[in-house]
Amino acid sequence: MPSFNEQVYAIVKQIPKGKVLSYGAIALLIGKPWCSRAVGYAVAALNAPKAPYHRVVYKDGSLSSAFTLGPENRQYGLLKKEGITFTRDGRVNMKKHLWQK
Repeated sequence: MPSFNEQVYAIVKQIPKGKVLSYGAIALLIGKPWCSRAVGYAVAALNAPKAPYHRVVYKDGSLSSAFTLGPENRQYGLLKKEGITFTRDGRVNMKKHLWQK
């Protein structure tokens, strides 16, 4: 059986361009709904250069502070390049971009 991190990575790799998924949704998909924080740790530890880790956000569309480099948020830039739109307060437009697996 794959490890917890491997299960998380398998889902993250499936998130299509222009879509996002929340930490909690990933936890639900792997059958551990109480483990959204652990999903966050797994995503932070993701070492695969081609995995779209930037497509994982908080359930309200907020971005992770782990991507912040000075005044810029790398996650925002990567998502913007993929056509993701944001609300006025800087959150992902979840109604439009939430991936329904």
